[in-house]
Amino acid sequence: MSKFKQHYFVCINARPPFTKPSCGPQNSNQILILLQEEVEKHGLLNDIKVTGCACLGPCEEGPVLVVYPEGTWYANLTLEDINEIVESHMLQGQPVRRLLYDWPENVD
Repeated sequence: MSKFKQHYFVCINARPPFTKPSCGPQNSNQILILLQEEVEKHGLLNDIKVTGCACLGPCEEGPVLVVYPEGTWYANLTLEDINEIVESHMLQGQPVRRLLYDWPENVD
């Protein structure tokens, strides 16, 4: 196996009801599966890895996705957004600006 060019981490964390929000109940598992299917469909299995992960932090903005090595963060994702991420970011290397996470100024 060769080194991946990009690694997409999708938060699939699910907290108990009546606590802080989490990505899991907001279709993040479906987003994960859809991204994995798109990677396979476009023949990118040797270049791009898509992994489900635990909490990435900005839970109120979920579902959250981060792309490494560049450190691009997406937030408030829907299933409808995934095709745009695939076409623009995965295939053309251009992050989808309207979906980028807007980091608060007080975060280091």
